[in-house]
Amino acid sequence: MSEDVKVILNPPIHSYPKSYLTSKGARTCSSMQMKSTSSKLRLPLVRTVTTLTEKIHRPVLSSAAAAAAAATTTTSSSSLVLESYLQPHINDTIYAKNRTLDSYIKSGNVTLAQKLFDEMSMCDVVTYNLMVSGLGKYGIPKQALYYYYEMVSLGIKESPSTFSSVLSICSSQDGFLRQGIQVHCRIIKLGCGSNLFIRTSLVGFYMQMGCFDLGFSLFDEMPERNLATWNLVLRGFCELGRFHELLRVYHEMKLDGVHPNGLSFCYLIRGCCNEKFFYEGKQLHCHIIKVGWARSNIFVANALVDFYSACKSLNDARKSFESIKVEDVISWNSIVSVYADCGLLFEAVELFYLMQFWGKPSIRSFVALLHLSSLNGNILFGKQIHCCVLKMGFDIGSFHVQSALIDMYGKCRYIESSVSAFESVPKKTTQICNSLMTSLLHCGIVYDVFEMYGLMVDEGIGLDEVTFSTTLKALSVSEFASMDSCRLVHCCAMKLGFGSDIAVSCSLIDAYSRCGHVQLSKKVFEQLPSPNVICFTSIINGLAQNGLGRECLRTFEAMIRKGLEPDKVTFLCVLTGCSHSGLFEEGRLIFYSMKAQYGICPAKEHFSCMVDILGRAGLLDEAEELTQKAPGRGDCVMWTSLLRSCRIYRNEIVGRRAAKALLELDPEDFSVYLQVSNFYSDIGEYESSMHIRELAIARKLTREIGRSFVEVNNPHIDWSSVQNKKTKDIRHQTSPLTVDRN
Repeated sequence: MSEDVKVILNPPIHSYPKSYLTSKGARTCSSMQMKSTSSKLRLPLVRTVTTLTEKIHRPVLSSAAAAAAAATTTTSSSSLVLESYLQPHINDTIYAKNRTLDSYIKSGNVTLAQKLFDEMSMCDVVTYNLMVSGLGKYGIPKQALYYYYEMVSLGIKESPSTFSSVLSICSSQDGFLRQGIQVHCRIIKLGCGSNLFIRTSLVGFYMQMGCFDLGFSLFDEMPERNLATWNLVLRGFCELGRFHELLRVYHEMKLDGVHPNGLSFCYLIRGCCNEKFFYEGKQLHCHIIKVGWARSNIFVANALVDFYSACKSLNDARKSFESIKVEDVISWNSIVSVYADCGLLFEAVELFYLMQFWGKPSIRSFVALLHLSSLNGNILFGKQIHCCVLKMGFDIGSFHVQSALIDMYGKCRYIESSVSAFESVPKKTTQICNSLMTSLLHCGIVYDVFEMYGLMVDEGIGLDEVTFSTTLKALSVSEFASMDSCRLVHCCAMKLGFGSDIAVSCSLIDAYSRCGHVQLSKKVFEQLPSPNVICFTSIINGLAQNGLGRECLRTFEAMIRKGLEPDKVTFLCVLTGCSHSGLFEEGRLIFYSMKAQYGICPAKEHFSCMVDILGRAGLLDEAEELTQKAPGRGDCVMWTSLLRSCRIYRNEIVGRRAAKALLELDPEDFSVYLQVSNFYSDIGEYESSMHIRELAIARKLTREIGRSFVEVNNPHIDWSSVQNKKTKDIRHQTSPLTVDRN
């Protein structure tokens, strides 16, 4: 007995294509279905069908054939009516039209395919499969899903190919997670969950949508797994960055008796593109050579080039490139980008020149060369690459190259050219806008970064983690940074799902610390599920800048206990915290542990911090000795710090040497003359003090006036613009002030 059941796949009425709401009539069919040509009923919002089991349908015959068939029932069985054999068979008709439909879809003519589909009086599961997969392939996902909904409502039972196509459409589109889960429910309801092909599609769907745990759970429950399923899992671990588990899955794959193919090795090599997995990658390379994939698969060979370049082993990268017998454009682009990423300008240009004898350069080469120009600040080389981009036509339609051009001009501080390149782009994408935002921030044009953020919101351009991170960085260095502005960006990031992103969280920590709200910075840090070195460095810097030296050291020790190795920036932040809190013993211990324990050579910035720590503690002789060991024998910051300490502790001997070194290092800085003049005034040599001031005036040196901002009830008060005679009154009456926020 059949009973009416509701189809679970029912999209809202506004999601149906307009043309289908009135053109398609109610249809009833099983595995092969006759279309109704007379009915013009609107599709119901909630459809009901009879049971999904197949029903027996008799083919519709012509009147002559029907009469002949009736005659055969009354006459002898030996009498044959040949007229019935002249009618085309139903299956043959549908098969022929399905082939035509397939040819239309493969040629990209979707309009003709839809027209033929509407004209077909009978259809089967293959017909709908072709329409669903075809429309999904050519970027019409909503219409493709509509055909699937219609197919289900008509009672046509899905095949494994149907589920694979529908899940592929749901996984390739944002916001289709709910529809994919509905399809999963239907798979379970029909009892198709054990099908290997369907289960593989489900694993791929959940991994593509970011539900990795659910995808891995489905994978573990599979009684049988083929190579495609294993490759999906390898890709999932690779995208997650869980490289230890990636190698574990590879060993389980071999124990399962599944032999990896070229795609498997590409994922594995990509997972080893880290210096920590260099030896594992070399072992994998040996296995690849043993099974013969290094020479037979160009993608594996190029992946090996990328692996050695990521591990900073250029000789091995060059050998891997030279072992490729077929000089294809992919191999050349790989080796050019390798040398460019390593900063080897002449080698990269030479390979770029030789490459053009074999094939046309690709986007990857141009992006790598423009990035190299950005790192070196070589604007002349960047302009030459720009001319080559224009000559070869990569400036139109390639947002990667356009983004790299904007970034290159910005990093070289040619912001006008960067803005010009941005304005020449016909369609503004998220990546293009992010490139201009980072360029503006690099050039110190902070206010325009906020303008770009507002433009992206107003124009409906998508925001991503780079957008929020750049905006928060601009807030952290802006003189107008406020608590409300940081909270506004924070709320927007959380609403769009970027609140737990590492880059956004680190920028939030810096922004809140800049505003003096260290507790909020600590709260953001504590909510991170697995903080890395950059996260710890951000919170250490926030604590250091707010004078919390002891807590800064405790956080540093917690990072060491977690097994994370500090870098140069981490040590600089810790030393800054020790300097601001007067922890000279702890600072000295950390400074000398950089080289001895972690193999990091201190830079000028580390020496400057250590000189400041020793100077504040009154250890001026040791501080002066340290300046002699610094790279380049110190800089202005270092000697200025030493001179300031000499003024505090009245050390005339060391102070004279520091004053002389300062005047030799930067004779064009007015602040240097001012500090030296004040030092001589403190030790009683007023004539020398006046002489130095007169020398600065004679050179027409001036200093920039400092500015001090205080945030009171959200508005910023510029205390430098307040007259001295009104300062006392203003301090007592800050709340009713009307402040110009610029």
